[in-house]
Amino acid sequence: MASIQELKREYTRAVSEGYAAIFAGAGLSRSSGYVNWKDLVRPFADDIGLNVDKEHDLASMTQYYVNKRKTRSSLNQKILNEFTKDVSYNENIDILPRLPIKTYWTTNYDELIEEGLKSNNRKADIKITQESLAINIYDRDAVVYKMHGDVHNPDKAVLIKDDYELYAQERPLFRTALQGELITKTFLFIGFSFDDPNFNYILSQIRVLLGESSRDHYCFFEKVKQQDEQSDEDFHYNIAKQHLKIDDLLRYGIQTIELDSYDEITEILKDIERGCLMKNIFISGSYANNVTSEHWNNEKADIFAFSLAKKLVEHDYKIISGFGVNIGSSVINGALEEIMRSKYKHINEHLCLRPFPQNISDPDQRKKLWKINREEMLKEAGIAIFIFGNKEVNKDGNKEIVNADGMIEEFEIAKEANKIIIPVGSTGWASSYIDKQMEETKGCYKYLYEKTGDWVILKENTDCDKLIDTIIKIISNQQKF
Repeated sequence: MASIQELKREYTRAVSEGYAAIFAGAGLSRSSGYVNWKDLVRPFADDIGLNVDKEHDLASMTQYYVNKRKTRSSLNQKILNEFTKDVSYNENIDILPRLPIKTYWTTNYDELIEEGLKSNNRKADIKITQESLAINIYDRDAVVYKMHGDVHNPDKAVLIKDDYELYAQERPLFRTALQGELITKTFLFIGFSFDDPNFNYILSQIRVLLGESSRDHYCFFEKVKQQDEQSDEDFHYNIAKQHLKIDDLLRYGIQTIELDSYDEITEILKDIERGCLMKNIFISGSYANNVTSEHWNNEKADIFAFSLAKKLVEHDYKIISGFGVNIGSSVINGALEEIMRSKYKHINEHLCLRPFPQNISDPDQRKKLWKINREEMLKEAGIAIFIFGNKEVNKDGNKEIVNADGMIEEFEIAKEANKIIIPVGSTGWASSYIDKQMEETKGCYKYLYEKTGDWVILKENTDCDKLIDTIIKIISNQQKF
């Protein structure tokens, strides 16, 4: 068995580095109100005089029903009715499509994963038939493999014993594709019981090919609980059986996370999402031309912004920037220099630019669009760094230098979204204002540095290298679970 900490650490790394996958079973959809396979089969078992709670081979039970009726139309109608009904909100389905995962496999007939991807503005390429494996949707964000079919084609759904026996003949490429994914990606299994014969065949083939070199994967099991009126003997029998199953999964590299309740999965997924966002750093900053102070001038400010961005990319972080006045170009240049030097020119993996829309005459419309842009940038980031922050305004015919209100708005958005906030107070202006706000209202949101002394360095020190080293240290500490 693996610990929750190991899962969070290793799966977050897999997601961040692009080799993570999800395998969703019926348990993922059940909390939304969809039936699991046993409940789907129950009325048909009753019709042929069998008790679904006493049986484990559910495919054989549906086969017996079809054998007796000589048709599967009732099964098809049941699938259509059960998986097209309105269902309730499922937080796990909300989180999973937000993660930057490109591969989702499922044995479910419902469309929850596809709908979740769409609601997060991610284009899904849905693979239902074997022929669809050879066709790709342009500009897709994720691929969803529905290896047992889809609610809209219930007559093609894998449900009875015949379907499983003919699977290798009618859908061999699904087996091949999944086998390849299990070899090259790290899977997280959610709501899956590992009783599916197709899946178990694929696992056995991988084990034959790779032996103990199989990749690690992760799954969740809820600890066995003693039911009302259940004997101690039956209770301990079920515990022993579960442990034997967990040990058996280790043969295939599947590490089990044992939970007191499946309800814990939601918080685990939230921590994984948070860990992924911690790799994305939003830099907020701006300054007016020819504005100097005792310790900072335009040239030094440019060097600091350039060097900070370069160092962040060197440490494999992704920078998000709205191209703030003067600061923005230095941030971009610093990031690009390191990307070209050591990151194989992979710009999109280390730099995300979201310039603010210009030439909008209506001030209210401009304010609205700029706020949306700020919210979108911070939605993608886990950490927000604030440096400098002033602008030039005309007031009664005179030019004045004031705090950049846009930076302060970004601070408020970051605070509301519970982001890690790192103001470099020593750079002055809006950053100093943010620093004071955090000091005065600590406890209202993440106040990170008071015990380490890092807060004082960012507040008082003006040495660029010292500030950058401190920022990197703070960010690095946030990567740890």
